[in-house]
Amino acid sequence: MILKNAKIFTMDKGLKIIQNGCIEISGGKIASVTEDTAKDGIDLNGACVYPGFIDSHTHLGLFTSGVGIEGEDFNEDSDPVTPQLNTVDAIYPLDSSFKDAVSAGVTSAVVSPGSTNTVAGTICAVKTSGIRIEDMLIKNVGMKFSLGENPKMTYLDKESSPVTRMAIAALIREALTKARRYMRQKSEAKGIEDEPEYDAKCEALIPLLKKEIKAHFHCHRADDIFTALRLSREFDLDCVLIHCTEGHLIADKLRQENAECIVGPLLCDRSKPELANLSEKNPGILSGMGIKTAVCTDHSEVPVQYLPISVGMAVKNGMSFIDGLKSITCTAAEIAGISDRVGSIEKGKDADLVVFEENPFEIMSGPRLVIIDGRIVYERDKCSGD
Repeated sequence: MILKNAKIFTMDKGLKIIQNGCIEISGGKIASVTEDTAKDGIDLNGACVYPGFIDSHTHLGLFTSGVGIEGEDFNEDSDPVTPQLNTVDAIYPLDSSFKDAVSAGVTSAVVSPGSTNTVAGTICAVKTSGIRIEDMLIKNVGMKFSLGENPKMTYLDKESSPVTRMAIAALIREALTKARRYMRQKSEAKGIEDEPEYDAKCEALIPLLKKEIKAHFHCHRADDIFTALRLSREFDLDCVLIHCTEGHLIADKLRQENAECIVGPLLCDRSKPELANLSEKNPGILSGMGIKTAVCTDHSEVPVQYLPISVGMAVKNGMSFIDGLKSITCTAAEIAGISDRVGSIEKGKDADLVVFEENPFEIMSGPRLVIIDGRIVYERDKCSGD
């Protein structure tokens, strides 16, 4: 496939914009990105091409649309510490939300367990088109931790620990300490007979301790944000701050910490105490200070198809247009640890592309073309109602 006569926002390290360019696709990968306009191909007539959009924090496919409790698979609240769980085992790719994502230009999503548990399980990154999750999987990218209100209220109702922020932090420390000791015992074992008894929870935390995946901390309030950073320092974890609602109040400290923040949802009300300081200016303040900032929907809190509109709201409230683009392309990919595959238009990367004729963040805008792994998965003129 060849796309020609396009304005290409490469979102590479140089943030290069090619005014009249050509993208050649082969084997599901980007084969070349040039200013050559002589080749035959799909003529985009000056439309803009962006890397496929990435929603860097969702529960996509873990909450089946239009279904009750039998379709809810994102909170295993029978135990506050469940690192052995993996979202791959619960995602339903045929849920209508995946088609909604594609129709908005969202080609990749990071799928996380819910936030009722202090340690909730492994997070994965997936493509948004497919019918079998193994074929859609990019890779496992993180371990979910939750601080503050959600685990407190969940286990208060169950009359069990944790019901305070102290207990939440203590449970996380206990799990990580056990896993670190278990990992050391395995490495020091001289044979199978010397290895510690298999522990599924500790096994699941080893990739985190080895920095093969990142620690994704659900944290809204400033004190919980600092607890996430403190725990990460104690155990030498690569930390990602999820939601980071009060980040704008402590932005100077986050810059000193070289924090990575995934902000959202933005299109929501202040529905609980931890959202009291919710501000649509948050992403712009953080990115404006040089802090790595991605914007997310937290689907299904805000439906995944509203990711571009969420960025538009952030841009309206002070985020630059380019930082807005970065927040759902290259920066989102870097934070998720999948930038070797997606997030920019460069030779060798997955051919995940979206084509817009208007500003992609305007509410009346929609993609003309969406390509995932070199295959057209959405074409506006061929969709009913368009």
